[in-house]
Amino acid sequence: MTAFDDGVDLHFIGNATVLLRFGGLALLTDPNFLHRGERAHLGYGLVSRRLTEPGLDAADLPRLDGVVLSHLHGDHWDRRARCYLDRSLPIVTTRHAARRLRTLQGFRRAGGLRTWESCTLGRGGVQVRVTSLPGRHALQPVLRRLLPPVMGSMLEFGRVGGPVRLRLYVSGDTLLFDGLEEIGRRFPAADLAVLHLGGTQLPGGFVVTMDGAQGVELARRLGSRRVLPVHYDDYTVFRSPLEDFLAEARRLGLEERLVSCPRGGCARLVPGGDRPAVR
Repeated sequence: MTAFDDGVDLHFIGNATVLLRFGGLALLTDPNFLHRGERAHLGYGLVSRRLTEPGLDAADLPRLDGVVLSHLHGDHWDRRARCYLDRSLPIVTTRHAARRLRTLQGFRRAGGLRTWESCTLGRGGVQVRVTSLPGRHALQPVLRRLLPPVMGSMLEFGRVGGPVRLRLYVSGDTLLFDGLEEIGRRFPAADLAVLHLGGTQLPGGFVVTMDGAQGVELARRLGSRRVLPVHYDDYTVFRSPLEDFLAEARRLGLEERLVSCPRGGCARLVPGGDRPAVR
């Protein structure tokens, strides 16, 4: 293996879907491949219309070694994912989602993690350790019982038997709350934070994902070297556009940390905290 393999290649497909490659390993987050005008099912009869096209069709995915799924909502796991993904593919997710994927959809290798539990996926001498992290889709107790449990995740890439080369934090659909600060204590200065934004608003005015200001505040608290915003402007339930996040980052002097990778774009992250190369 060459030093070139120590970098992680990211392909931002859209919404919260990111294709990650490290050496011969390929990992997908929150697979959502609906097209513009199609509707994602959010439960209890709620739907949201997609406003954008994905940067890659599900039929064009490479061979995958696993999926990291933050929770079971239709804009993170859709009917195209169910159709095109191999039923034998390892899926790392919440216990709630894993049970349903196994029993209702036949994804027999879906495994659920409790918060702070980990598992490892590998191929060809490289591996990624996935640790489940705290997340809250809602802060109100009543609403939390109605929404599916959500997890963030820490992805630690390295060679089998070797040290961690890169750490990527994926927030999942969480709001900002004090429990997230424990992530920074356990995993200080991750190389990249992938933040789910959008300010998702449900009927009644309930906001269930971070808006731009919350996303910037989480980035500040965790101290990640670089930040990639995702989960914005893709669905009608999103109320906080990307510009909200960018404006707040400029106001607080954090814009130098941002990775500018538009939907369909690619970036390469290398050890050492250098600015990722975007293409």
